[in-house]
Amino acid sequence: MPKILLVEDNELNLDMLTRRLKRKGFEMVIAQNGEEGVKIAHQELPDLILMDMSLPVKDGWTATKEIKLASDTQHIPVIALTAHAMSGDREQALAAGCDDYDTKPIELPRLLSKMNALLLKKQN
Repeated sequence: MPKILLVEDNELNLDMLTRRLKRKGFEMVIAQNGEEGVKIAHQELPDLILMDMSLPVKDGWTATKEIKLASDTQHIPVIALTAHAMSGDREQALAAGCDDYDTKPIELPRLLSKMNALLLKKQN
């Protein structure tokens, strides 16, 4: 059962995505700001991180950079989640170290496809 760290500050998104992913068989770990996300990534060493980019305390770009710079967490795939579907946002997320990018509102089949591809790649 893959362990997923969801870093999300919006209660509705957090609740909805956590419930849906648990039903798909994922173990969920939660952080509600970027600083907490970095700390929990080091503590839990999840199989994959879903990172909102617009977070309080420390934004998702900064948190992802810190996770990708640390030797114990740099191997963890990160998918950026953002409501900003602006030109250049995908590039900015990838430049911060994210392995993939998905836009809100979340389309679960699309997100699961990206998650499964990264989890499979990590196993090989």
